[in-house]
Amino acid sequence: MITPVLPANSGWLTETWLSLRQQQAESEHPWDWEWLVQCDGLESLQESLPDDGRIRQQANPVAFGPALARTLALARARGSLVKVLDADDQLTPGQLAREVALFQSHPEVGWLTAAALDLLPDGRCVAPGWAAPEGAIPIGWVAGWWHQHGRRLPVHPASLCVRSELLRALGGWMALPASEDTGLLLALNAVAEGWHLGQPGLLYRKWPSQLTASSLLESRHGHRHDAYAIAEQQAEALGAWGVRWPAGPPVAQIS
Repeated sequence: MITPVLPANSGWLTETWLSLRQQQAESEHPWDWEWLVQCDGLESLQESLPDDGRIRQQANPVAFGPALARTLALARARGSLVKVLDADDQLTPGQLAREVALFQSHPEVGWLTAAALDLLPDGRCVAPGWAAPEGAIPIGWVAGWWHQHGRRLPVHPASLCVRSELLRALGGWMALPASEDTGLLLALNAVAEGWHLGQPGLLYRKWPSQLTASSLLESRHGHRHDAYAIAEQQAEALGAWGVRWPAGPPVAQIS
């Protein structure tokens, strides 16, 4: 799991960790997780992280923004899968086991997303108005939906889990002030088949000052049109070049 966290907005880290800690107890599969917490700046966190050897915390010397914080954390990742987990969100019980099982049974799938419930300030969990159906996501489908529905995504990028080799091949997250997860999702869908899990796997916290719902987003992403444009251009270039994952078995060489 990779979690970028702005220290000023770190008040839910304990709840996030509790949702993560329960995952192994819910599963009998022989796998484990590590949690890479990348602090975006050197200020103290509002909540101290628990004493858990699976947590590996590091901090940027200055606040670079979530895109660079995520990619810096990726350099320390040791697992074959990388799971997105934002600092204010929670996993639903058994979600990691469902994701591991899907990747094991579908080796052709490079990435997956899951349905998400909105976690409201009063504690209620509410389903969004529309959710993608369970099943395979063919190459190019996300971009097609994106263009047909006013630059809206059909799946939730905060629920992303991806094979680490594929994520590294794409360079991690796009170096954008915001919407870096959108850019990554478009690029992933340009080169690899995906999957969407219909069972809710994420509680997506809604709160007044979150980055994606506040004026802070505009101050960091005043050129949203340009950011969307470069994300689209990257996905289109990858598709036009015929880049595909997996690339297939290596070609035999005779010396």
